[in-house]
Amino acid sequence: MNGAVFLIFGATGDLAKRKLFPAFYSLYREGKLNEHFAVIGLARRSRTNEQFREDLRDSINEFARHHVQDDEDWAKFAEHFEYLPLDINNVDGFRQLNTLTQQLDVKFQTNGNRLFYLALAPELFGNVSYNLREGGLLETTGWHRLVIEKPFGYDLESAGKLNQQLRQVFEEKDIYRIDHYLGKEMVQNIEVVRFANAFFEPLWNNKYIANIQITLGETVGVEDRGGYYDHSGALRDMAQNHMLQMLAMMAMEPPSRLHPEDIRDEKVKVLRSLRPFESAEEVTKNVVRGQYTAGQLNGKDMPAYRSEESVNPESNTETYLAARVFVDNFRWAGVPFYIRTGKRLPVKSTEVVVEFKNVPDNVYLANKHDLQPNLLVFRVNPMEGIYLQMNAKKPGAEGVIIPIAMDFCQSCQVGLNTPEAYERLIFDAMRGDSTYFTRWDEVAHAWQFVDAIAQAWKENSGDLAHYPAGSWGPDAANELLAADGFKWWPVNGQHEGEVIWASQS
Repeated sequence: MNGAVFLIFGATGDLAKRKLFPAFYSLYREGKLNEHFAVIGLARRSRTNEQFREDLRDSINEFARHHVQDDEDWAKFAEHFEYLPLDINNVDGFRQLNTLTQQLDVKFQTNGNRLFYLALAPELFGNVSYNLREGGLLETTGWHRLVIEKPFGYDLESAGKLNQQLRQVFEEKDIYRIDHYLGKEMVQNIEVVRFANAFFEPLWNNKYIANIQITLGETVGVEDRGGYYDHSGALRDMAQNHMLQMLAMMAMEPPSRLHPEDIRDEKVKVLRSLRPFESAEEVTKNVVRGQYTAGQLNGKDMPAYRSEESVNPESNTETYLAARVFVDNFRWAGVPFYIRTGKRLPVKSTEVVVEFKNVPDNVYLANKHDLQPNLLVFRVNPMEGIYLQMNAKKPGAEGVIIPIAMDFCQSCQVGLNTPEAYERLIFDAMRGDSTYFTRWDEVAHAWQFVDAIAQAWKENSGDLAHYPAGSWGPDAANELLAADGFKWWPVNGQHEGEVIWASQS
């Protein structure tokens, strides 16, 4: 891998502390980051290099997979890190930054390669990009890549304006829009399971699959993000990016080549094929929005959303979303994709459940027994693994059929040392691999789909349902599936199959 200077804007923020700096250390410890690199931390706050490196060490010891082994190891790593206070509205500060970057480029032989990571509010992206150019930081013969965090706009219009600002400075191929869910082990494993196993591909269509369920449950409330979340809500915070990206990976066609652009082309085709909601009535029929009230979670009393800090006491912002979505193409015509996400749910869990169609009711075994459908489950978080449920004769019983399971636990194998999503994504950005980053047309199609829902809710704010904290959401979410003859499958290892084979390797 070629070396690079990494410029982290927002270096004193929570994201840098919890995710970015631990990721750099893990990559370094595992040999994925060679000695030809430097990191410049940038923020308004005044810090010396020594103070910055002390903060860096505290961050790594608290949040990294690998802890600091000895002082010699730490000193060797820490010398790659510098700090510079920066007013992002002052172009002279960027010229000073360029001088420091050039010095580190020579010192660590990074060949003019620069990666700019903007852990900032989206409204600052455009101004930072302009000043990077005006400050001379793009005037090298190496590569220049821009990594930006969500939210990428508030709707299609604002996202378009933001993209236009970035494209005046950077080419699309050099813009890496990060969605950390795409860096998770089991999300990336979806493609492998689908396309590397011959017995799945013939079944991966509307002839054999009854429905697909995507659950992204959180036990936390809004924590200290009340001001942001009350403006965003579950639709914009989770559905527009994480959930639609996972849906696209489940539904995409096999790419013609294992090339980033070919893979992203196939995801875009899925997003273009999403059946749009063309009226408020269609949204009401297919989408459930909810907000948590006071309740109990793990034996503790939890406040209502409207009682949270920085939240409007009369807020109609949704903390829960469930939707029935259709992908109108030849492969998936008629198959419902059910998505749900919410805060203050009973368990923290991200899972994708593929429910296969049952055998015909009039055949002998189905006629005599209450057969359960076959399930294929991708466990993304916090458990990582794959679960397969099928029907078999109960051992020692005559004519009794029960659901059994084969369970592969990825996180059991590597435990707490499972590589973090940010490690994979930073490593990919260094290598120029954009496969698991979001392209502009993906963002645009996702916003187009979501904006129709948001507009319908704006016209009819009275359709907000409530659910007590610690429950699985409003009753309407269960009724959404029951109307189609389905139910939400349990998550987080609570499926019905008796495990007869489990693997930790």
